[in-house]
Amino acid sequence: MTLTGKTALVTGGGRGIGQQVCLRLARMGAVVGINYVRNSSAAEDTLNRIRGEGGTAFLAPFDVADPAAVESGMKDIAAAHEAVDILVNNAGITRDGLMARMKTSDWDQVMDTNLKGAFTCSKAAMKGMMKKRWGRIINMTSVIGFLGNAGQVNYAAAKAGLVGMTRAMARELAGRSITVNCVAPGYIVTDMTSSLTEDIREAIRAQIPLGTLGQPEDVAAAVAFLASPDSGYITGQTLHVNGGMYMGS
Repeated sequence: MTLTGKTALVTGGGRGIGQQVCLRLARMGAVVGINYVRNSSAAEDTLNRIRGEGGTAFLAPFDVADPAAVESGMKDIAAAHEAVDILVNNAGITRDGLMARMKTSDWDQVMDTNLKGAFTCSKAAMKGMMKKRWGRIINMTSVIGFLGNAGQVNYAAAKAGLVGMTRAMARELAGRSITVNCVAPGYIVTDMTSSLTEDIREAIRAQIPLGTLGQPEDVAAAVAFLASPDSGYITGQTLHVNGGMYMGS
């Protein structure tokens, strides 16, 4: 699977799953844009790792929750690299809390980044894809969007919303040879899960048939497939990467 000659943008690409997606796409030959908002050191580390492996990458600092910043950032990328061929909407945040006590601002912040951010980035990127009549949009949803989770009504709603948006986008863009799919990670070893107590991690492992948490590389492999020419006849789908924790469609 080669992506030579393609430009990819990974939102939230500085660390965790996003970093591994950037590394994987760069190894496949893509020029990779590493999007971030505040953690410039993590983004620069990803950039240096890609360049150290002989790949090509660039930094793309803008807030996906800010439509004006997205529009400006996408124009800068287009000016330097023609257009984004592959968009991975990976940026996401959590503002957890039981719904009865959840602040409206906590709901809005999660929606603005996790759902509206993917909408805004996709809308900006699809213009160039439509002109080229080729593109890949990959939205990072979550097992929580399918199972639900107490204390995460905002996160679950945003991630479930991504699935519906993906299916509608896939129908709109199929005529231009642009595919739109989701990857739904389960519990993956990242900074987010490392803060959990061992008791909680053990309870999570007990729900996973494969008996272990996933690695960011597992998710990156799924993204790489959906970004590649090999997935050209797949659109509007969700690829679950969760060790069997959820086996629905």
